[in-house]
Amino acid sequence: MRPIVTLTSLFLLLCTCVSAQLFAQTTNSETPKELTYYLPDLDYNPNITTPEEFLGWQIGDWHISHDLQQAYMRLLASQSDRMTLEEIGRSYEDRPLLNLIVTSPENQGRLEDMREQHYFWSSRGSGVKESAINNVPAVLYQGFSIHGNEPSGGNAAPLVAYYLAAAPYSAVAKVLDDNIVLFDPCYNPDGFNRFASWVNSHKNKTMTADGADREYNEAYPRGRTNHYWFDLNRDWLPVQHPESRARIKQFHEWRPNVLTDHHEMGKDATFFFMPGEPTRVHPMTPKVNQDLTYKIGQFHAAALDEIGSLYYSGEGYDDFYYGKGSTYPDINGCVGILFEQASSRGHLQETDNGLLSFPFTVRNQVTTALSTLTAFGELRNDLLTYQREFLQEAYAGSTGYLVDTDGDQGRARELMDLLRIHDIPAKQNGDGRDVKEIFVYETPASRAFFEPITEFEDSLFYDVSTFVLPYAFNLPYRKVSGGLPRGGDWMPTGGTTIANELQGTVRAKYAYLLPWDDYYSAKALYQLLDEELIVKVSDKSFSVEGEDYGPGSIIVPVENNQEQTPEEIYAIIQRVEREVGIPFVPLAGGRVSKGLMLGSRSAYQTLRKPEVAIIVEGGTASLEVADAWHLLDQRFNIPVTKLPMDRVGRTDLDRYNTIIMVDGNYGDLGSAGTDALKEWMGSDRVLITLKRAAYWAKSAGISKAAVRNAPNPDKDDESRRPYSRYARDGGGKVLGGAIFEAEGDLSHPLLFGMQRADIPVFKRSTLLFDLPNNYYASPLTFGDNALLSGYSPRGFEEELAGTAGIVVSGYRGGRVISFADNPNFRAFWYGTNRLFMNAIMFGHTISGRATE
Repeated sequence: MRPIVTLTSLFLLLCTCVSAQLFAQTTNSETPKELTYYLPDLDYNPNITTPEEFLGWQIGDWHISHDLQQAYMRLLASQSDRMTLEEIGRSYEDRPLLNLIVTSPENQGRLEDMREQHYFWSSRGSGVKESAINNVPAVLYQGFSIHGNEPSGGNAAPLVAYYLAAAPYSAVAKVLDDNIVLFDPCYNPDGFNRFASWVNSHKNKTMTADGADREYNEAYPRGRTNHYWFDLNRDWLPVQHPESRARIKQFHEWRPNVLTDHHEMGKDATFFFMPGEPTRVHPMTPKVNQDLTYKIGQFHAAALDEIGSLYYSGEGYDDFYYGKGSTYPDINGCVGILFEQASSRGHLQETDNGLLSFPFTVRNQVTTALSTLTAFGELRNDLLTYQREFLQEAYAGSTGYLVDTDGDQGRARELMDLLRIHDIPAKQNGDGRDVKEIFVYETPASRAFFEPITEFEDSLFYDVSTFVLPYAFNLPYRKVSGGLPRGGDWMPTGGTTIANELQGTVRAKYAYLLPWDDYYSAKALYQLLDEELIVKVSDKSFSVEGEDYGPGSIIVPVENNQEQTPEEIYAIIQRVEREVGIPFVPLAGGRVSKGLMLGSRSAYQTLRKPEVAIIVEGGTASLEVADAWHLLDQRFNIPVTKLPMDRVGRTDLDRYNTIIMVDGNYGDLGSAGTDALKEWMGSDRVLITLKRAAYWAKSAGISKAAVRNAPNPDKDDESRRPYSRYARDGGGKVLGGAIFEAEGDLSHPLLFGMQRADIPVFKRSTLLFDLPNNYYASPLTFGDNALLSGYSPRGFEEELAGTAGIVVSGYRGGRVISFADNPNFRAFWYGTNRLFMNAIMFGHTISGRATE
């Protein structure tokens, strides 16, 4: 832990305070509400600065920005002996991710001892006796506003932190004497700041509650998401972003007993707290977890009764997907609590329940944060006992899951890293250069992340219905017993990295070969092309000196690259090898022992450097733009232009050779944008469409993909149904997220590097592509009984059989590659990422005779 209150930070605090005061003095805000509107009327410590004293205005008058919020947290930590401030990470925009560690002043000097004492209490084989429970600290994790445009939580956080710092000690003694509170004031700093800027800059002096006002209608992509437009409340399991990785690391270091997650919902609702729908709880979540959730809920009900706020529980939301903040704790011996406040989405809104003001939304969040403290103090022993029993009894010890890496060290590294973050024990067979297998020990979390599920008590889901990690990575696996398999070179995962093991390729006389079997081969290829090297790809298998190389193998000739000398080419190869961590193979000549020689025109095609644009705004799905943008920018270091839809018709598109259209409605392109894209198509040009973008491409005459939605299986059902069933019946027809097995043509450029024809595909809609007339134009298809895991609406699996997952069309010499699904789902669907990257790298090499 790193306390970070320094002289420099205190100086910055002073500057921020002055700025806030000047801001308040130059605006005409309403008369601030009293502190007692939000907090109990107590004798607070006058030496602790209130939020109003710091800001110059009361919480609720404006939306606090993240810089002001975190500055106030630093100030509190410098003033209160109950708090230690720790920076646990940074967001993409380099904003600090802060935790206040709150406990009694006496406990502050022994935080690490308390953490270890709590950790070992629930650890199997630690020797800590159950009778020691009264000496074991319990841990509460309180977090706010993971969705940036759900701001009442993040604006409540300064008030709750002030209460913990300044309330008479007698008011907080039951919580702080023997326990720890980890206080996370803002889960999503970048989105939170983006939204605060929007609503503050559009606020009226004479406020309007008209929902049509610009204040309540954010610009694309809106403030819900992080810098890359990802929904961080779906990233607790994938952990692909720095905000999530820092938080999950802190979670497993402290093993909280309760974690809270403060959200907002539609303006016409009231206030929700867990538990949710009883039929929509994941079957691996123990009943005692829900019993404790219910007991905690009684404290919330009493507190909201006290202030007269409407609320509900036991309906609407679920506890199923373990990738959400209120559910991830449930598979780790913790109790996750979701709060949902009706949103003012600004400062004042007309609703079915009358005018909804921003201060009112903040007050409800403050009230339930304080009732959480009360419940936690009262139920600490019950919570500690539950966590101990869950974590100790649920570990199987000798059973686990054996994952084959498919020879792909990139995917193997990413999977092992994800397991490490989730504190799931695993071992690897082989060193960092050649991990052959991964053994994952069976734990509650690994069972939840590895076991397929196809039977459900309910057919409604707030989010996806399945999340099997090996399917996401497209890695074969099986459950095994008896511990580590005999033989092999087993070692802790991550103990030896590829970068440490690389010896460096020796200088080649004829060419350098880059196999296409590593996930990150595309990253290396782009760097080669960016250096303006001549690079070729093999579309057939061949052998050199007894080693077999599959389609997709990359060849970098030495002498044919006339812009660089052999010495310069060798230096480039060495640098790419170091940076990407993939060894090249030096070749002494062009002869092969099997296949066509390296100079064959029919087997090796010259590649061009991808110049990529993604169409954004308009009706595009920002979450799917996020998947593609993040993949290219963060993972493969490929520059991307985010091209607004209304600029397509007036932009010089010739600077791009690859344009991506994610799921969405493209009506806003208009005739000018449509004509521009059609004119842009030509030799070496690739248009990639995902999901509903295929409708636009079809209507524009660019694509021949026959796209449709699966028919309603009940359309001919004349039986009568009660009115009370309409919502549930409708929800049961929704494909919210399930995994299906597709069959791929491994000889096709879009599947280069794949080792097996059976490929798990994640589907979130009932959109289908009929098989094209040209067999070669559909390299990915679905067969019978394709469901691998998740909920599939009645009749959909039959409709899916015999359809295409990808259709390739030709237009004016260019290629249109249409995906029926999103191959980049939430940044962790590593298996089908390869199809998408192959479309970018090799799409232009697809033969015209293999297009529809």
